[in-house]
Amino acid sequence: MTDVPLADRDLAALVPEWLDWSQVAEILGVTPGKVRTMIREHELAAAVPEPGAGPRVPADFLQDGLVVKGLPGLLTLLHDHKFDDRECIAWLFTDDDLPGRPIDALRENRGSEVKRRAQVLEY
Repeated sequence: MTDVPLADRDLAALVPEWLDWSQVAEILGVTPGKVRTMIREHELAAAVPEPGAGPRVPADFLQDGLVVKGLPGLLTLLHDHKFDDRECIAWLFTDDDLPGRPIDALRENRGSEVKRRAQVLEY
């Protein structure tokens, strides 16, 4: 783990691929307005990965045309710990001792171990 606070991590370096809201909407079969609602309700998270870019959603949050199983509940849990979307994304894409990144564990249907780790976070 790094000593750099989650809020200060370089998201462009952590997240390999980003989607704009219209791309997310197309993949999920919803409107961009629905994507905005999903972000507001913590079903998805979005951040500006680099200066000048608009808000984007990590492509790894979607799998087989759906939101990755367990992601909405995990985002709610992280927000309950006072994380903002940027910090949630940084945490999910930071290599941890799971092994690997929490987002990879979610995508591999190992969400319970990620949730356990998130429940004991102190922020």
